[in-house]
Amino acid sequence: MMKKIKITNGTIITPFRQITDGTVVVENNKIIGIHKGNVEVPDAEEIDARGQYISPGFIDIHIHGGGGSDFMDGTVEAFLNIAETHARYGTTSMVPTTLTAEKPDLLNTLDVYEQAKQKNSNGASFLGIHLEGPYFALSQRGAQDPRYIRNPDPAEYEEILAYSDSIVRWSAAPELEGAIAFGQRLKQKGILAAVAHTDALYDEVLEAYDNGYSLATHLYSAMSGVTRKNAFRYAGTIESAFLLDMDVEIIADGVHLPEALLKLIYKIKGADKTALITDAMRAAGMPPGESILGSLKDGLRVIVEDGVAKLPDLTAFAGSVATFDRLVRNMVYVAGVNLPEAVRMASTTPARIMGVDDKKGSIAIGKDADLVIFDAQINVSTTMVNGRIVHQV
Repeated sequence: MMKKIKITNGTIITPFRQITDGTVVVENNKIIGIHKGNVEVPDAEEIDARGQYISPGFIDIHIHGGGGSDFMDGTVEAFLNIAETHARYGTTSMVPTTLTAEKPDLLNTLDVYEQAKQKNSNGASFLGIHLEGPYFALSQRGAQDPRYIRNPDPAEYEEILAYSDSIVRWSAAPELEGAIAFGQRLKQKGILAAVAHTDALYDEVLEAYDNGYSLATHLYSAMSGVTRKNAFRYAGTIESAFLLDMDVEIIADGVHLPEALLKLIYKIKGADKTALITDAMRAAGMPPGESILGSLKDGLRVIVEDGVAKLPDLTAFAGSVATFDRLVRNMVYVAGVNLPEAVRMASTTPARIMGVDDKKGSIAIGKDADLVIFDAQINVSTTMVNGRIVHQV
C-alpha cells in the first residue's frame, strides 16, 4: 500500500476547467480527490506546487529515443534510459517506436520491450510498441533505411503479429500492394493502423480510412500533398487527412512544422483530433553535434543543429530531438493555442487515440496518477507516474 500524496497550491488543468488554488489527492497509484483550496488529508505526504500548473502527464505515442539511446539498440538499458530521460520533461507514458528494419531486429525489439516493461519503475510507462514500417513508399522514405523497405507480406506480418501481443500501432503506406488487407487485419486485431511515409492520393487514403487506417503519422512529414498528373490536380495524403474524420499527430518542435502550419492544423483539426508527438531520436535531451539515427550497429549518422537532426549533407531533416515540454510550449507561445487546449493535445487526445483514456490522459477521480507540475513557461519541476515521483527539482 502506498501512502497518500497531496499536491496543493497549484492551478489544476482538468478536461473542463482550470481550478486555481487547487489540491489533487493521490492514493495507491490513483487520483482520489480534486479540490478547491487546501483540504485536510490525514497522513498524506504534501507537495507544494508553488502556484504552478498541475497537469495530466504528457503521452508520447511516437518516440524513438532520447538521452543517447534508441529503442533499436536492442537493450533493456536503452529502453529504461529513454523512459527516464523523457520523464524529466513531463512524459508519463510512451509508445516505443521502431524504425524500418529486418524482421529479426523487429522481433528482438519486441523481446527486449517485454523485459524492459517489467523493470521500468523510474521513468515514463510503456503503452505498447509502435512498428513504423517497413511497409513504406521508397519515394517518401525520409531517413528510413531504403534497404529494408518493402510491401506488406502476409507471411511476414502474420508471424510478427503472432509473436507478440504488445504491438499497439503500425504505420504503413496505404497505396502499396497488400496494404488494404494489412489494414483490415490490424483492425481485426485491435491494433491502430496509421498512414505514413506515403505518396497516396485522396482515393487511396479514403479506401485506407474505410479499411482501418485512422491516424496520419507525423502530418506533413514524408507524405504527399497536392499532386499534378496530366495537368490535373489531385489531393494528397495531407489534404485527405484534413478532409476525413482522421486523427493526426504532429511534431510540434517548431522546425518540422513552422508557425503557420501549426496554426493551420489546429484551425482545421482542433485539439480533439490532434496529438502532439516528439518523434524523438537518441539525441533528444543531449547536446548538439553528431549522433546516430536508429541502432548503434547500423544506424544513420546525423548532425544535430538548429534544434533538429539533419542528414550529413544537410539536405533534409533526419529526426526530431524534441522533448514534450517544448511541444506544449510551442503550441502555446508559437501557435497561440490556449494552455488547456495544448495540454489536451498532449494528454487527453493521445490517450483516446491509443484507447487508454479510461485510465490516463486527464485529471479525474479514479484515473492513474500520472501528473506533471510546470510553470508558465512549461518548465517541468515534478513528474509523477502511477503515483510515484520520478522527477523533481
